[in-house]
Amino acid sequence: MKQLLSFAVLLVALSGLCGPAGDALVARCEDHYRALLEAMKDQPADKIPRSWEKGKYKMVAPEDWCSGFVPGSLWYLYELTGKEAWKTAAADWTEKLIEPLRHDANNHDVGFRTYCSAGNGLRLTGNARYAAFLHDTSAALRTRYDDNLGLIRSWNNWAGTPEKDYFRPSFIVIIDNMMNLELLEWDAKNGGDPKSDVIARSQADKTDAHHFRPDGSAYHILGYNPKNGKIHGIYAGQGASVDGTWARGQAWAIYGFTVMYRETKDKRYLDRAVKAVDYWLNEPNLPLDGVPYWDFKAADIPNEERDVSAACVTLSALCELMDDVPADLAAKYRAYVRKTLAALASPAYFAAPGENGSFLLKHSVGCRPHGSEVDVPLNYADYYFLETLVRSRKKGILD
Repeated sequence: MKQLLSFAVLLVALSGLCGPAGDALVARCEDHYRALLEAMKDQPADKIPRSWEKGKYKMVAPEDWCSGFVPGSLWYLYELTGKEAWKTAAADWTEKLIEPLRHDANNHDVGFRTYCSAGNGLRLTGNARYAAFLHDTSAALRTRYDDNLGLIRSWNNWAGTPEKDYFRPSFIVIIDNMMNLELLEWDAKNGGDPKSDVIARSQADKTDAHHFRPDGSAYHILGYNPKNGKIHGIYAGQGASVDGTWARGQAWAIYGFTVMYRETKDKRYLDRAVKAVDYWLNEPNLPLDGVPYWDFKAADIPNEERDVSAACVTLSALCELMDDVPADLAAKYRAYVRKTLAALASPAYFAAPGENGSFLLKHSVGCRPHGSEVDVPLNYADYYFLETLVRSRKKGILD
């Protein structure tokens, strides 16, 4: 999705977002996910739909980093509607993850997989089974922490593949890892290991110190020397270039530091979140409708793909962050959320019934440099869109 929404179309979308139209939007989301769950009857029962490409579902195992988003989306539909059918579906899909992931430390994306699913289930039901699962997964995540470096390892070392060999000397840390820290903070505050908080703060501190340029934009990948902790590699990763700004990476930064401020009240984290948002909102290449290109510095803007998933992550974070900033910033954030949420609810991005594999949103980008999941629906775009609806309703943005 490369073209801009016109200003006139945006005004129409804004006028249709509020009041009963907000309820109608939730109903549209329900219709899509009913159809998605019906389609899953023809898919392997132990797999989760991640995307829809070339007329087929991309199904993944519980170990995939995206496995928690469909259960999480179902929990949000339950929260938005109060309907028992969504609660039952959410519980069923969450159950698929519990035993495969309880002690899995092979993947750093523990928070995405378990807190988005069982974390929401625990919040909405108080089910002690979910709490025990989250404590176990927190313990698994802690095993990826290096005490000498004060960092959680993101990706494991690879060997034998030329495109990944250049990572092998490094202890790799990616900006995405900020999204695991909410799980650790929950663990520390709810009868788990107090070291979870120590690890979360150390990860956030070192990310704050090293992962950002002076203008507030984030690098995707840093390679640390595992012997002395010095940075000996900065990599573009899923971004267009080392000097570019991968949009979803910037969104992870905004969201992650917003969470860490909520959990710790350390103002340094609030300052970092605000500076990351300042970069986002003031970036000249941010389109009128608020949905970014997959990289803010991609070479062929405006003929580059948009990334709806990045927009949704940022919108959700801003719904929370607006409570912690001065009134002028809060108003600015609120206006951006309302405008961009309206754009996402319009036909330019929100799929028609029976299309898009019944995922809600079109036009996301997984990894453009590798040609993977380009201009397709992604289950995490839907998840953060629904989270934004939940938070927007509480803020009165949908009124």
